[in-house]
Amino acid sequence: MRFHVTASDLGSKARAGTLTTAHGKIDTPIFMPVGTAGTVKAVHQRELIDDVKAQIILGNTYHLYLRPGLDLIEKAGGLHKFNGWNRPILTDSGGYQVYSLADARKIKEEGVKFQSHIDGSNHLFTPENVMDIQRTIGADIVMAFDECTPYPCAYNYAKNSMEMTHRWLGRCCNHFDSTSPKYSYEQYLFPIVQGSTYKDLRTISAETIASYGRHGNAIGGLSVGEPAEEMYEMTDLVCDILPADRPRYLMGVGTPENILECIALGVDMFDCVMPTRNARNGMLFTTEGIINIRNEKWKEDLSCIDPGLDNEISRFYSKAYLRHLIISKEILGAQIASIHNLAFYLWLVNSARRQILEGTFDGWKRKMAGVFGRRL
Repeated sequence: MRFHVTASDLGSKARAGTLTTAHGKIDTPIFMPVGTAGTVKAVHQRELIDDVKAQIILGNTYHLYLRPGLDLIEKAGGLHKFNGWNRPILTDSGGYQVYSLADARKIKEEGVKFQSHIDGSNHLFTPENVMDIQRTIGADIVMAFDECTPYPCAYNYAKNSMEMTHRWLGRCCNHFDSTSPKYSYEQYLFPIVQGSTYKDLRTISAETIASYGRHGNAIGGLSVGEPAEEMYEMTDLVCDILPADRPRYLMGVGTPENILECIALGVDMFDCVMPTRNARNGMLFTTEGIINIRNEKWKEDLSCIDPGLDNEISRFYSKAYLRHLIISKEILGAQIASIHNLAFYLWLVNSARRQILEGTFDGWKRKMAGVFGRRL
């Protein structure tokens, strides 16, 4: 894997780069559509390429492990061949699912015992077997196993959790480096910075993660309920410590305003379920602001969804038609809205990249931040 920073913005810490994996090149900053169970909900792979312009998607170790299961994925030759996506894939290690299963898991030094949300069966995730699972799934980028702390979080709990995450990281790296890819390409392991919203813990964690010298690094445990300003403060602190010659991935973030602000702080990679989840509920992100397509005001609006996007879906269908589909609970409504929102997110990061390359990002960001948060 190669990462090259092409340009840096003079008025902020934003940078444009290129990340190259065995399955292709990724222009950064980049947004990764979330394909939790091997599919981005309501969006065909062809549409991800042609309409969304996605360069990389995310899958989830926890969900893929439970269903369809590792035997079938390995029989298919890995997730790329199983789901027909021939571009890069990143897999989340399942640490966030551990966080969200608070009533159905037990965390110990060995790992995490949990009950399946599907059938209640018992399972154990350890740093070692999570590396094996991600070897079998075959993602280009795999994440270290960590514990994502909740917010608010007591200092001692955050400290103990962070230290265990660091011990788990050592076990992840040892096991990952002692095994080989199952398929005909290399995989790369990203560690995850934790430490809740405590500056001293985030500093220790970022320095520890950086010391491992992996091909990229992630920032976890944010966007879990803390105020946006605290998220920005922690992100800024961590980005100043993580090596500048490696990609920085901020996990699970976020709104268009969040993404713009964190690009300005030096983040290169993002993922979030927001564009697809909100789309299925009728909330659209557009180049002019936010639309709740369920509102009566759009009932007879025959203008296109978003004239600002160079996207066939967004410029072909009218707001009135999409509202009709969403109100009628037609599957096509969720599909159109999801494609549109993802296309907007990719347009957002691609526009940011272009502004960075042209040296105009900082001023553009200040102007656009107010637009993207506006309710239409």
